[in-house]
Amino acid sequence: MTLPILPTISTSCIVISAVLIGIGWIKIVQGKRDTHQKLMTAAAIFALTFFIVYLSRTLFIGNTAFGGPANVKVYYTIFLIFHIFLATIGGIFGAVTLWLGYKSKFEKHRKIGPVTSIIWFFTAITGIAVYLLLYVFYKGGETTSMLKAILGY
Repeated sequence: MTLPILPTISTSCIVISAVLIGIGWIKIVQGKRDTHQKLMTAAAIFALTFFIVYLSRTLFIGNTAFGGPANVKVYYTIFLIFHIFLATIGGIFGAVTLWLGYKSKFEKHRKIGPVTSIIWFFTAITGIAVYLLLYVFYKGGETTSMLKAILGY
């Protein structure tokens, strides 16, 4: 089995981002603020790298439609929409959380940070599941525009 390079790279970036966030969370609990900041910045860079690769692929190549059985597609589509919603909310929360940290608004940063991290962990997990469903468990369908890939139009 040959895995597609760009989706593999982008999914790897999200996994690395989530791992760095987990380690960063541990470091702040240990009181290592500088290490925490560096890890969270690196996590944001990996998340941004994912987004750039994903957006570039979507714009220039297209998205891969679900290629699995028709009776699974409705569940996949619902799951994909949930993942996209989580990723969007996670990205917004991530940007706000980073901004609060860099602006030294630590009280608000401490309140929103754990929520952001949990959302991002679920985003990473559901992203891995989407990747597995599209490229590992089933052979990917046609590569086409995003709307056609998601909604079948």
